[in-house]
Order: sequence, then C-alpha cells, then structure tokens
Amino acid sequence: MKPFKVEREVQHRLRPWKFSCGKSILETTQSNLATGYQMSKTRQDKFYWDDHEVPDRDREINLDTAWKELEQESSNQLDEFGEDELIESSTGELDKLAHGDKGATDRTSISPVLSFCTETGVRLQAQALHFHLTYAQSFSSLLLKLLIDDDGSLSSLHFDKMATETVLATAVSNGVGKACCKSGPGYATPLAAMSGPPEKLIYVTALYSGTGREQPDYLATVDVDPNSPTYSSVIHRLKMPYIGDELHHTGWNSCSSCHGDPSASRRYLVLPGLISGRIYAIDTMTDPKAPSLYKVVEPKEISEKTGLAFPHTSHCLASGDMLVSCLGDKEGNAKGNGFLLLDSDFNVKSRWDKPGHAPKFGYDFWYQPRFKTMISTSWGAPKAFSKGFNLQHVADGLYGSHLHIYKWPEGEMKQIIDLGNTGLLPLEIRFLHDPSKDTGYVGSALSSNMIRFFRNSDDTWSHEASGVVISVEPLKVENWILPEMPGLITDFLISLDDRFFYFVNWLHGDIRQYNIEDPKNPVLTGQIWVGGLLQKGSPVKAVREDGTTYQFDVPQIKGKSLRAGPQMIQLSLDGKRLYATNSLFSAWDRQFYPELMDKGSHIIQIDVDTEKGGLSINPDFFVDFGEEPDGPALAHEMRYPGGDCTSDIWI
Repeated sequence: MKPFKVEREVQHRLRPWKFSCGKSILETTQSNLATGYQMSKTRQDKFYWDDHEVPDRDREINLDTAWKELEQESSNQLDEFGEDELIESSTGELDKLAHGDKGATDRTSISPVLSFCTETGVRLQAQALHFHLTYAQSFSSLLLKLLIDDDGSLSSLHFDKMATETVLATAVSNGVGKACCKSGPGYATPLAAMSGPPEKLIYVTALYSGTGREQPDYLATVDVDPNSPTYSSVIHRLKMPYIGDELHHTGWNSCSSCHGDPSASRRYLVLPGLISGRIYAIDTMTDPKAPSLYKVVEPKEISEKTGLAFPHTSHCLASGDMLVSCLGDKEGNAKGNGFLLLDSDFNVKSRWDKPGHAPKFGYDFWYQPRFKTMISTSWGAPKAFSKGFNLQHVADGLYGSHLHIYKWPEGEMKQIIDLGNTGLLPLEIRFLHDPSKDTGYVGSALSSNMIRFFRNSDDTWSHEASGVVISVEPLKVENWILPEMPGLITDFLISLDDRFFYFVNWLHGDIRQYNIEDPKNPVLTGQIWVGGLLQKGSPVKAVREDGTTYQFDVPQIKGKSLRAGPQMIQLSLDGKRLYATNSLFSAWDRQFYPELMDKGSHIIQIDVDTEKGGLSINPDFFVDFGEEPDGPALAHEMRYPGGDCTSDIWI
C-alpha cells in the first residue's frame, strides 16, 4: 500500500512544539498521528485541519512549564464557563469532529491548545472529557506528548494501513500514558484492540445437558499459548452447581463500552443457562486460569420480577449494568420474551423493554449509542426449538424473520423490519465496530443469507432492496431428510478493523471469509471445509445438475477426523487466528449430528491471511472434548479474558 504522506504537514504543525522527549513520547506521538490518519482516511484522504489555524507557539518551552500552563488554562476555563457548560460544549464539539464537521473547532469553547490536539485527530485522549473534567491534568500531560523524537524529526514515519494497526494502541494498551490517565476495561477504539496482546486463554462453555449424561455443564479454560507446555488442551473445568442448564452464549460484566470508567473492570463472565433460566457470574480475575463461581441469579427471581425466562445473549452497558435477552416466559411461549436488566452486582433490576414493546421473538442484539439504536433478532419459541427443529413449526409461526429496532437507551420499539422468506431465523447480528458507522449485518440461518441493514436519512432503518448481500444456495442432496440442504449460517463475526467478516455453514461444513471494505459488495477471499454432512465418508451426497454426486475433502488434525460442522467462531484481536467449535444446541446436535453425543465436540484453529485473504488449518491445534474426564461434552461459545470482537461494543 502506498505510504500515507504526512511528514511535511506534521512537521509544519509541530515544529514550534518541540520539547526534550524520549522514546515513550515518540510512541505516543505515533499513536496520536495514526489516529489522525484513520480519521482522515474516512474523509477521502484529506486532512480536515487543512483550513484551520494553529495557535502561534513560536517559542520553545520545557515540559514542566507547559504542563503548568495547560493546567492553569484548564482551571481558568472551568472558572469562566462552569463544569456543566464546558463538558457539554467539549463533548458536542468532539462529536462533530468525529463525524467530520470541519468547522467544529472554529466554534469550540475549549482551549486553543485542546483545539489543536483534537484537530490532529487525538480522539483517544480527548474522549476523557466525556467522563470527567478532572482528567484535565492527565489529559494535558498526554497532550504534551504530541511530539517527536529527540531531534524533532518525523521523516521516518510513514502511515500506511499496517502502520496504523500496529502503532495505534501504544498509548492506551501498552502502558504509555497509563501512569497519568488510568482507563477502564478494554480498549479506546477497535483499532487499538487489534494491537492488544495475543490470546493465551479461551473460556469455553461445555455441556452435558441433552447428552444423556447426568453431569453439570462447565466452563472450560483452554490454553491457546503456543509457547506453553499445555498448549491446545483444557487446563481447568469449573462445574456448575446444577444439572441441566444448557450453557450457551456468554458475555462480560464490563467491556470496552466502559473503557472511560477507571472504576470498572472486566472481572465477571456472565453465563446464562438457556434451558434452566439461571444466570451465573464467574470470577475470572482472581485466577484467570482457574475461574470460580461468584454468584447465581435464580430463574424464580427473574420470572417473578420480570416474567422472563430462557436467557440467551448478554452485553455490558457503559452504565455498569448488564442487559440480557430472554427468549420467552417460563412456559416457553415467545410472547413472554424481552430484555432483562441486571445491576453491577447481578441483582435483578427490571425489564429493559417498555411495557408493550417486547419483540416478536428473541435471540441476539447489538446497540449503537451514537445513533441511539439497539437492534434485536429472532430465533423462535422455546417450546418449539427446545425439542429439535421441525420445519412445520416455521409454517406455524413459531420461528421469526424480524429485526426489532429500539430507541436506545429508553427501550421503546420504534420499528420492526420483516425480512420475509429471505431472512428466516435471523440469528447473529453485528454492527460494524467503528461506532460512527450506521450499518451492519445479520445472518439468516434457515434462509442462509447474509443481510446488510443501514440507517436512512430520516433515522429509520432498512435492509438491502435485493434482500441479501450474500446468498448460500441450498444444495441438492441424496440420503438426507430433505431433497435440498441449506447451509445454515449459525454464526458470523466482523474483524475489528471492519475489513473482513467470517461466517459458518453448519450443515454444509465450510467457513468463509469475505472482504467488506465495500460493505454493499462483499468479496469472497477465503473458504475452507472443516466438517459438515457432505464430507467424504458420509452417507449424504450432493447432487449436480447432471445427476452425478460429490462430497468435500475434510482433513484430519492430529489423526482425528473432524466431526459435525463449524458452529461458533471467535477471532483473535489481530485478526490472524480463527477458532471454531461445532455444537449448536444439544437438541439440534442430537438431531443433525448424533455422533456428537458419543464422540463429543472439538475446537480447531484456522490461520487467516489478512493481506490477500485466505484460510488454512493449524495442524498443531486440536482440543478434543470427546476425551473429557466425565465423558464426551459439547463445546459452544468462546471468550478471551481480555475481550473480543463479539463481546465488546464501542461508544
């Protein structure tokens, strides 16, 4: 990629601001400039400060003098404007800046020095004003690090895409700036997260529910550090205190949406039991390798206070509360579904959705605060899906095809989008990670389509007129329950830089990678077969138009055949490693892949080419849940201790 030429402009702007500074200051400078590059990239590669004047600081000053001067300037403004007015003004101007309003800083009431800082794109530090004005001193010290190397030269800096990705998080996640500005959990931006440390552990929900084994479900800790002697193995098992939970999706008590709150910490993993209705809070901070049970929220309390049952997806909120989608009432009726609000200590607060604003069906959800919107998806009535899949139940209206658009954070439904036959069973939903983007995707499982949704100019929401951006065509088959087999897209995710998305076809058996730099026109860049009903050796075969049959080659890993199809996936922060499990839901596993009951699940790792695109199996990684001490288990959702691209939301 051609280097992004910033040297001349940056030298011109920063020349009067030289200080005596060392390597850490250079790193912060690089991080700040990389942020500016990323912001300017969305504006047709034009620096938006071109038409702005920078305060005239033609004298050299030392660090201590400058710090005191800026501290005094902040204090003077506080006296002049008052805290509320200053925060409101600063926040408003920064929001305008983030949305590309070139005139924003001309009207700002914040200091000329702070204007200069925001003009150069340093939104990571500027966001401190969102949270508390008392960050002014810490912010000022970071501002002073907007400098250059020892001799004042920036000639060696080139800001292509890779430089942005590798430098951006330095000040936030690797210690530079932490001494003067403590932050909360996660990362300031999605791109900052990409420069976070590589994963060493994964927490995986492992199930005995529905397998016929009278054992409790558990949380498995898996070692994914290739330098560890226990690499590619389960190193700890935290058993739940009850049998029959059906642990399913998981979430955190706190994530990157709380990054600006220094009092918040990513300590508890939230484990809803989909069938039992219990919600477990797991302490992962005391000993990350051996998590422990902190608290159990009983289904009786949830039902009595809210009428909700069958908890599924959980997301943390910037307020410190947690929001959990619940798929029905205690009898398994979809009409009782809605959203449960828990406080920071997992006490039941209330329903989040307003009376009369429950979705038609529940499943996943994602919120986008800058557009004051939350969107939820649809699976089906628990009394239907909990017994296995019956196609007649779709015709009977026991499964959904809708997106529910809520006003955030009020909980009022403002729109319902019916996806029709192109969107049957829309399960996972993701906005692009960039919080300034008002578009995303939903994966329709039964229709096997990827559908893009977006915001209209009147603040309503729509999906593509054609219905889909990617369609996985059903395959004609023989020796199966139906003459055609859908791919069944059961999970997908988006890389943190919003360049790729990945999805699985649980029945067909493949994982796909698409470039989505043009969100309207995804381009297939990688595909790999890692299981499914159509792998060689299976009685099921695909049929071509001419009547001939075929199956897919699926490799072994460490001498083990791959079972079932890829189901849940998780991507490393840097986007280079993709993990996949193969259990969907015990009743559906038993129906479509009965061998999982006897042989158990596994986790595999896929190496990802993030430059040209492409997927390949890591032959050294295979975690076999068929060899667990209490018998073969089913592995489902995966989480990293430090957060990931399906748990963290940026505001």
